[in-house]
Amino acid sequence: MRRFRHFIFVAVLVALSTVGLRALFSVILALPRASSAEAIPIDALFNGHYWMIAFLFSLIMVMMLYALFVFRRPADDDTDGPYVHGNTVLEIGWTIVPTVVVLGFGFWGAVTLNEITSPKPNEMTVDVTGEQWVWSFGYPEQGDFISSELVLPVDRTIVLKMNAEDVIHSFWVPEFRVKQDLVPGRETTLRITPTEAGEFALRCAEICGLNHTQMVATVRVLDAAGFQAWVDEELAAPAFAEMTPEERGALWHSAEGFGCVACHSLDGAPGVGPTWQGLYGRQEELADGSTVMVDDAYITTSIIDPNAQITAGYNPNLMPQNYAEQFAAREQEIQTAEGVDIDIIADLIAFIKTLE
Repeated sequence: MRRFRHFIFVAVLVALSTVGLRALFSVILALPRASSAEAIPIDALFNGHYWMIAFLFSLIMVMMLYALFVFRRPADDDTDGPYVHGNTVLEIGWTIVPTVVVLGFGFWGAVTLNEITSPKPNEMTVDVTGEQWVWSFGYPEQGDFISSELVLPVDRTIVLKMNAEDVIHSFWVPEFRVKQDLVPGRETTLRITPTEAGEFALRCAEICGLNHTQMVATVRVLDAAGFQAWVDEELAAPAFAEMTPEERGALWHSAEGFGCVACHSLDGAPGVGPTWQGLYGRQEELADGSTVMVDDAYITTSIIDPNAQITAGYNPNLMPQNYAEQFAAREQEIQTAEGVDIDIIADLIAFIKTLE
């Protein structure tokens, strides 16, 4: 027993240190509440890594500090220490055991990835579009309308089919744990099964330009009845033909995914682009030192050819160059659906005129 007392002391100290470090990790590395079915296996994987990290750190530090204090050389001992050639069994052990542990964690991770990405019964599809610096969400199975907020039913798997209009963005709701990039030119998918009703924040987790930090959207998870009531409310919204140009302009600015709201405020606050408050009818100084009256022609040019007249204090090449094509496609969709001709630029101008 006396021969093994050091091993026993070290084992007890390693165990105590491991438990203490794991408790500390639960505070300093605390995860937000888990609100999706996918979060359960992911949190289990996190927990396994935390325990392994705590154990390995404790094993190394406890053995080092124990040897430093217990086996320190006496002050009057000037002799050489014993020569140790090595221990073949120990060296083989600390090669094989870590290899098995790493392979085990890799297998665990692969199983978890397969579990959270595999198709589930009764899935619902939502189309997600990301562009600088706004999110938009389409509901093809509920009437094919578009929303500026992501509303989901609880306890049902949602397949997010995601596309980026310009640069790489990343869909991330911390409470759901899962995250997926949106890549221009390639549709990516993500599955989420919300398990808790409430309101969450969607963030872009990929630096995507000047206004990256403001690329957020509201995520609301409702029960089945609440979700259906929201869908019915969206479907009962006035048709475009029944709206005034000013009302449509407000919709184009904020809710249709064109991205105006990401750059142009309505309250005078500075942004990536000039505020729309009090914009119409004023003299605007341009980057080349000239001035121009903000009228219909100027606003139309600024939308169709945004680099033609850059406002002083702002940068070129930030506004999408293809709004003419985007607007034409949306106008054609509305014409096909409702038989009414809409001019999105005229609607935007009408809305801007109201922002005195």
